[in-house]
Amino acid sequence: MKFKPEMLKAYFVCGSQDVPEGQYETIVEQAIKAGITAFQFRDKGNASTLSPIDRAAMAMKLRGRCAEAGIPFIVDDNVELAKQVNADGIHVGQSDEKIQQVIAEVGDQMIVGLSCSNAEEVEAANAIDGIDYYGSGPIHPTGSKADADPVIGFDGLKQLVSLTDRPIVAIGGISVNDLSDVISTGAAGSAVISMIAQSDDIDGVVKAMLEA
Repeated sequence: MKFKPEMLKAYFVCGSQDVPEGQYETIVEQAIKAGITAFQFRDKGNASTLSPIDRAAMAMKLRGRCAEAGIPFIVDDNVELAKQVNADGIHVGQSDEKIQQVIAEVGDQMIVGLSCSNAEEVEAANAIDGIDYYGSGPIHPTGSKADADPVIGFDGLKQLVSLTDRPIVAIGGISVNDLSDVISTGAAGSAVISMIAQSDDIDGVVKAMLEA
């Protein structure tokens, strides 16, 4: 699947640790039906309810659902799993697998995303060929990531957008009220976990993301 910046508009990131036990597949399917533009499989940490075997099976199942919907299935920080399920993309953080190594391994077959939270990281990444987009934030404090970087806010996001020609998706504690502010910085969209995963109105939330 070829990368397009529009894929970042309504980007849902989720793992079993982000939802009530037994609800993972249902919630992701609801989000896909509601019209998300990309899905990132990020199942990790002590709170994950999936064993390694179950994780691979779930990834394969959700990968199929994304293919049916025509949206990219992106795996967080696990090149082996991404290759195993023939994912559309891989997303890595600054402290995860080295980005050059990831690009060398899968770059011509997969969309590649990299987390960049400050000017130094963006400028270093700009010099590397083969990255499709950056995930930048956190916009607000977030409970979904124990090792989150310092909050950058909308001003920080706008600065990072100005430093690169690559599309940026905003991350970190984003709520429905923030969506138009995110777009006004020049970012391509928002990547969210709890805003969808913990919503009583997934259709309404995704609609707001698409319309921002």
